[in-house]
Amino acid sequence: MPITIIKDFCKGCGFCIENCPKKVYELSGEMNKKGYRLPQAVRIESCTECGLCDLYCPDFAIVLEKTKKKAKGKEAR
Repeated sequence: MPITIIKDFCKGCGFCIENCPKKVYELSGEMNKKGYRLPQAVRIESCTECGLCDLYCPDFAIVLEKTKKKAKGKEAR
């Protein structure tokens, strides 16, 4: 799943790191214009697309593009 971190929105709170059940994110050495250290997705293959990183980001700095299609129930005929 493509994960985009909008660098100028991020304030380095680490909520995405703390709330990811698969530990996809780590704090990087990169800083944004405001001087906040940015997270980075280092274990993208472990991502289950749960969306918790996006949900808990208070600054809307994470954008997820889901790729897996969920199986739908039987359709009415």
